[in-house]
Amino acid sequence: MKIAVVGTGYVGLVTGTCFAETGNSVTCIDIDAMKIEKLSGGQITIYEPGLEKLFLRNQREGRLKFTTNLEEGIQDAKVIFLALPTPPGDDGTADLKYILSVAEDLGKIIKPGDYKIIIDKSTVPVGTAEKVRDIILKSAVKASPNGGDLERAFDVISNPEFLREGVAVEDFMKPDRVVIGTQSEKARKIMADLFAPFLRQGNPIIFMDEKSAELTKYAANSFLATKISFMNEIARLCELMGADVDMVRRGMGSDDRIGKRFLFPGIGYGGSCFPKDVEALSRSAAEVDYDFKILNAVMKVNENQKLYLVPRIKKYFNNNLKGKKIAIWGLAFKPNTDDIREAPALYIIEELLRQGAAISAFDPEAMKNAKELTGIKIEFAENQYDALMGCDALLIATEWNEFRTPDFDKMKSLMKNKVIFDGRNVFDLEQMKGLGFYYESIGRKTIVP
Repeated sequence: MKIAVVGTGYVGLVTGTCFAETGNSVTCIDIDAMKIEKLSGGQITIYEPGLEKLFLRNQREGRLKFTTNLEEGIQDAKVIFLALPTPPGDDGTADLKYILSVAEDLGKIIKPGDYKIIIDKSTVPVGTAEKVRDIILKSAVKASPNGGDLERAFDVISNPEFLREGVAVEDFMKPDRVVIGTQSEKARKIMADLFAPFLRQGNPIIFMDEKSAELTKYAANSFLATKISFMNEIARLCELMGADVDMVRRGMGSDDRIGKRFLFPGIGYGGSCFPKDVEALSRSAAEVDYDFKILNAVMKVNENQKLYLVPRIKKYFNNNLKGKKIAIWGLAFKPNTDDIREAPALYIIEELLRQGAAISAFDPEAMKNAKELTGIKIEFAENQYDALMGCDALLIATEWNEFRTPDFDKMKSLMKNKVIFDGRNVFDLEQMKGLGFYYESIGRKTIVP
């Protein structure tokens, strides 16, 4: 099948590459000429484990192409995925300007009789598919006297993505489920054929109406964010009551009604999805006069949790961080990605700098993106150990695997003070007891040498 993907960001590039991997002919479209030049030259523009190998193979075999020309890119495509940014606006609602702008352009390009399916792949508010359809039709009528004939020439459907950064290729190639929002039987059959290669193990393709599909994505992400914030509240309670959150987590997670995932306490969630999706759903609820109390609490807990360790660091140093050097391991919002959007580490760094501390940071993949941020005046280390040289304390902000079993003797020789604040509960408490470090984590007892 011939496919067009509009937008070559995280979702667009993974989507285009994975569809090409199953034999489809895919053209990815973006207005960023520099990005398209890099991609066309074989240079991948995001970090995602396993993606580069598929990207290079499908480009080499001619199934994956790139262009800045929308009309050229969709010309022969049966399906057109819109994988465009939907950043939060000033009021927290999802900003649809990129999607609606492309919809207007599509109305000028699509020809009557040339059936196409336009697919909202981006996370969008309920009712977006309807908006996109209306704008395409209005644009077509404005562009041509026969534009009204376009009504039967296309369908707009919802196909939300459920990709986890760090395992996105696996998620796409072997999805837990595929959600399709459409009331068109023609579109339904084409989408079933398109996704059949990814569902050979029997995982479901779930068809529903467009509005239900749009809400499903927001509901799923908001529920997972709720689990995270709930566990962070439990962790605080554990500290006050003398319990161990790891024990509580294991006890809870063994109940298959709850499950083991998303029960790890820490310094809050970040990234491109959870923060904006939770806020967007809350704002959407407000638009229909519904006060989504749980989500409002989730956002408040997460906002507070990002800086939870800062007062504890200050307390350790007698409320004076001036001249103190803090090493930070991890800048990405989660391991196995270079994404620093809404990363808790950035909030912590900003506050520590404001308190007069100096920062030395290391991240295996995210430092390039962090260096491009304006206003962050910190030292970027070549490796995790260089970050420790002469530091007064180490703060772990991202649970990269390479941080889990470090050379503790080497750490002791490099650090001015043997002090660790672990925002991701990376180290085992029993192990830390005999190592001679002062060690604070989340929801567990403090180890004092």
